[in-house]
Amino acid sequence: MRRLIPPLLREREFGRFWLGQTVSLFGDQVSGIAIPLTGVLVLHADAAQMGYLIAAGLAPNLFSLHIGAWVDRHGQRRRIMLVADLGRAALTATIPIAYAFDALTLAQLYVVSFLAGTLTVYFFVAYGTLFVSLVDRARYVEATSLLNGSRAFSFVAGPSVGGVLVQVLKAPFALVVDALSFLVSGFFLSRISPVEPPREEETTGHVAAGARYIRRSPIARASLLATATVNFFNFVFFALFVLYATRSLHVRAGTLGIVLGAGAVGGLIGSFVAGRVGRRIGVGPAFILGCVLFPAPLLLVPLAEGPKPLVLLMLGAAEFGSGFGVMLLDISAGAIRAAITPDRLRARVAGAYQVVNYGVRPVGALVGGTLGAAIGLRPTLWIATVGALAGVLWLVKSPLRRLRDLPETDDYPVEGAASAPSV
Repeated sequence: MRRLIPPLLREREFGRFWLGQTVSLFGDQVSGIAIPLTGVLVLHADAAQMGYLIAAGLAPNLFSLHIGAWVDRHGQRRRIMLVADLGRAALTATIPIAYAFDALTLAQLYVVSFLAGTLTVYFFVAYGTLFVSLVDRARYVEATSLLNGSRAFSFVAGPSVGGVLVQVLKAPFALVVDALSFLVSGFFLSRISPVEPPREEETTGHVAAGARYIRRSPIARASLLATATVNFFNFVFFALFVLYATRSLHVRAGTLGIVLGAGAVGGLIGSFVAGRVGRRIGVGPAFILGCVLFPAPLLLVPLAEGPKPLVLLMLGAAEFGSGFGVMLLDISAGAIRAAITPDRLRARVAGAYQVVNYGVRPVGALVGGTLGAAIGLRPTLWIATVGALAGVLWLVKSPLRRLRDLPETDDYPVEGAASAPSV
């Protein structure tokens, strides 16, 4: 039986970290369908309000540049992640409590989404440094595949369970699962003790060092431009998808969750084969392929029409193909970024990366809501899917085309105009 467990998961520190993240990712997927359905079914949100709701949760990414600098100065990344988990559990729990007392409003959803999103930025800015403290460089792809495998499994089970819970218990009560998952993640974080890199002293240009690093690194710059383009248009799409599926295609909440969960098997398969694809065609070309395979299947969503079984089949196929593509993209991109980023800059690079890559998400959600209200849901979904495919154009002349193996660290002197790397 022990032979069936991947070697990395037999290592106590990484195994506990992986288990906590696996449970938390499952809860996130329940929340991912329960919060939009709370807005649509309980509070009767329209297209513009759904755009505001999605944007509220994503807007804190605009502050990730300064959050990354603060994390590098503060150190203690594990503790930051633990506090973020506990805070997100408490915030999420306020939604079912307010609903139970008939006091839930869209304003509360906006506030909870914004504050929980802020804690999520702190969590994931610190995440990259903790990850490399737990995993040897030679095993980055293996570890990233395991974590993304958990994410893919959460795509399979989370929406299905979330949709059923929404239908049986009402959408706000389904969020109890997500609150509990944050507590589980926090527990396992409290049970590991990795040796983290030392904290950074503040110097001239400290905050912007991550942004300067990305600008000077051809690999980091091209990958950020590509993924940010995909993310922008994907969130134009995401802001309206639940509304479109439930109101235009008349798919019930439980059915939608099951269809998305079944289709997300593609993500699970993608997490298993991403390493093989990278070894066969190169880690750079695998990333480029993911940038195409992630958005392309979503063209099936605005195409969906006809008998209900056909509509459900097309939605499931879109999720299957997109899930496969996003795993190929994320596993390759995560391993490349971990390999090229110097330890002393990890949180600041993560912050700078997020301020662009995730910062475009609330803008995309707002654009999606505005366009959906102005020109209709289906035309907006067409614009979103075609626009996301254009992201690959940033990679056509980039070094990623020829990148077969993980690159060496790009340790550029970015701390100040004429300063050497900080000690």
